[in-house]
Amino acid sequence: MPNANEDNPTALSQVQRRAVAELLRVAPVADDLARRFQGAGFSLALVGGSVRDALLGRLGNDLDFTTDARPQDVLKIIRPWADSVWDVGIAFGTVGCQKDGYQIEVTTYRSEAYDRTSRKPEVSYGDTIEEDLVRRDFTVNAMAVALPEKEFIDPHQGLEDLAARVLRTPGTPEESFSDDPLRMMRAARFAAQLDFEVAPEVVTAMKGMAERIEIVSAERVRDELNKLILSANPRKGLALMVDSGLAAHVLPELPALRLESDEHHRHKDVYEHSLTVLEQAIDLEEDGPDLVLRLAALLHDIGKPKTRRFESDGRVSFHHHEMVGAKMTKKRMAALKYSNEMVKDVSRLVELHLRFHGYGTGEWTDSAVRRYVRDGGPLLSRLHKLTRSDCTTRNKRKASALSRAYDGLEDRIAQLKEQEELDAIRPDLDGNQIQTVLGVGPGPVIGKAYAFLLELRLENGPMEQDEAVAALKAWWAAQESE
Repeated sequence: MPNANEDNPTALSQVQRRAVAELLRVAPVADDLARRFQGAGFSLALVGGSVRDALLGRLGNDLDFTTDARPQDVLKIIRPWADSVWDVGIAFGTVGCQKDGYQIEVTTYRSEAYDRTSRKPEVSYGDTIEEDLVRRDFTVNAMAVALPEKEFIDPHQGLEDLAARVLRTPGTPEESFSDDPLRMMRAARFAAQLDFEVAPEVVTAMKGMAERIEIVSAERVRDELNKLILSANPRKGLALMVDSGLAAHVLPELPALRLESDEHHRHKDVYEHSLTVLEQAIDLEEDGPDLVLRLAALLHDIGKPKTRRFESDGRVSFHHHEMVGAKMTKKRMAALKYSNEMVKDVSRLVELHLRFHGYGTGEWTDSAVRRYVRDGGPLLSRLHKLTRSDCTTRNKRKASALSRAYDGLEDRIAQLKEQEELDAIRPDLDGNQIQTVLGVGPGPVIGKAYAFLLELRLENGPMEQDEAVAALKAWWAAQESE
């Protein structure tokens, strides 16, 4: 490892100590693998994010290596050694394996670049680790540790940038982003994930090249966006995407929330409000990062720009923005190739996020509470969190009143759950019973009868079977007389 930098010896010495501890932890498996490569006449080095994370004291069980061995040679070396092997990335020079609980990827020295129309990089292999490191995205990811000697390789001063917590590119940012435009999103993601600052020249390049992100496949963009949103500080990365113009091509609904306002038409800054709602939703997470909740929090108000109206009394209205926003959410998430289930869940939360505001100070009937639970369904817990997060008023009295009101709604839901099966609201008669009572076989009328009984259940709560039978017969008689 290098000596401490004279400008910041304390920061670098702390970094070095963390790195030594992390490298010692993974040394048995890493050194064993390196000796096998040496025996076959090849070199091996821990590289990229693994070295960066070791220096930050946060190295996990995912280890990245680089080598001068070609992919087929890599397979020959690791197959007898690893617990399991996979080669799905072999076209890009990467072979993966698992060994003693570590997830390992070994990538041949390479150089990759996009042409102006391709969505996939063209891969060519290099002969030196220096060639490999110069093609990496940022200097903090362009460091390596040659094994088993533990020689630290840092041709682009990545250690200094790591200590300064700044993101720079090994070459010019324009060259780097031209090689792979997704690196612009990675800059935003690392800013959010690592709480690093992005160098001014990198931001300038992002602003000038933002539209080039459009040649990258939707799947790669989505995966990078997910990592950003699931990070510890997504606001930082999202703000960089918006300020650089990148979001205009990836998630245009987000910068569109920056609505103009004037002294005559005052309303809350919807863009800042949305980022704050996202942060408040994160604070309410209970079992780790929740992508569905975070996406819903970020997108819950994207229908506002399309529904904004200036009223005659000077107020600004956004009528039905939740319905418009739900449709916009479906469209954007589908374009980014999210799963159908995730599109459905996030858009449903966007659609429901205003439902509570009709609750007032508890005027809802038990029927309305049942419908709220029914509509929330398996998303009810997330809906609770989203609704609470949507309060960003600085008026403490108003915020307290809203919180108390929602506490009251949750209490009523809990009380009704003790009395009824709210989590699985269904009619008091099932389809077979309906057929028996009406004396008819399967068909559309059974669905209509089921819907009638469900409405009755929501309105009145559970009924005794004889009451449900009587109600169904009365409904059927009315149907026959029409």
